[in-house]
Amino acid sequence: MTKHLNYDVVIVGTGVSGLYTAMNLPADRQILMICKEDMDSCDSMLAQGGICVLLNEEDYDSFFEDTMHAGHYENRKESVEIMIRSSRAIIDHLLELGVRFDKNQDGSLKYTKEGAHAKARICFHQDITGKEITQTLQRHVKNLPNVTIREYTTMTDLLTENHICTGIIAKNTEHEQLYIHAADTVLATGGIGGLYEHSTNFPSLTGDALRIAKDHDIALEHLDYVQIHPTSLYHPEPGRSFLISESARGEGAVLLNSSGERFVNELLPRDVVTQSIQKEMDREGSSHVWLSFHNVPEETIKEHFPNIYQTCLEAGFDITKEPIPVVPAQHYFMGGIHVDNDSRTTMEHLYAVGETSCNGVHGKNRLASNSLLESLVFAQRAARRIAAGKDIHYE
Repeated sequence: MTKHLNYDVVIVGTGVSGLYTAMNLPADRQILMICKEDMDSCDSMLAQGGICVLLNEEDYDSFFEDTMHAGHYENRKESVEIMIRSSRAIIDHLLELGVRFDKNQDGSLKYTKEGAHAKARICFHQDITGKEITQTLQRHVKNLPNVTIREYTTMTDLLTENHICTGIIAKNTEHEQLYIHAADTVLATGGIGGLYEHSTNFPSLTGDALRIAKDHDIALEHLDYVQIHPTSLYHPEPGRSFLISESARGEGAVLLNSSGERFVNELLPRDVVTQSIQKEMDREGSSHVWLSFHNVPEETIKEHFPNIYQTCLEAGFDITKEPIPVVPAQHYFMGGIHVDNDSRTTMEHLYAVGETSCNGVHGKNRLASNSLLESLVFAQRAARRIAAGKDIHYE
């Protein structure tokens, strides 16, 4: 059975980038959001460490350099500047929406540090920051009268006319083929982790938007820029790997070989740490290395990393008393559908936001905790561009 549906905007994906796009569109736009699985099965839910923010004007050069250095200076400088300059307004808005970032006793925001950051500039909620932000945005979007959400609905193609996007084709579990006609289309489909044997991503993330974009000659960029996270909880079976947040190392956890010796500076960029772990595993002939929380106070473990603590307990490891086995796993995709600073693809009326897009912020290797920030900043810009059409002015 074929159905034809008409909306002003269709958004493919219900992670933070899709949700924030919907929230920033005008209330008079009729919006349809779809996702392949249920709304909770998006990778935004899995982000542990936090979200970066510019501490003050004196921090700008440091934040910019950290992002560029981690990205091997292959970042688009203008995109990096936009992200950093927009960060404080994004954090303030999230606080207004009710995101419960951890705070000090005086009510000020707590900041943590992760690899390749010169300073502690990462806002967080325990070790489930992504879940906290995503669920907060979900609550707000579900209350918007102009937004319709369809779960278990998969995009199969774009609708186009003279290389202009006019919507999407999708299918649902009722075996219906949906022709969703829209003035503007936003792709927020996430990464490619489902294509890997070991990944921290949900298996449903299979790069659908990339394949469809390629079929329509929409420009793609840096498809080989795939980030491997240094520390996932080791298990011998294939499937999604549980991430051990980089902020654990930022708070003092150290990497050890089978002899209990440190072999790398844990706060180097992710690709460098990953390479060091792989080299040590090859040297030892081992399938994993060890991460020790010995230097992290038990109070910090249970307050900052309660989810990691509990998950490791369920796997048979008490991180307050013993190290855990860790191994690198596919984690993030820095390439994607080429977009400009307003998240526009090379097809008119088609936008891409979040991990499926490539606006050049991350360069060749993403700096820790820049992903949530980048997704929100450029989702907001996409929404403003859609709302304003050709004429747009930023504050």
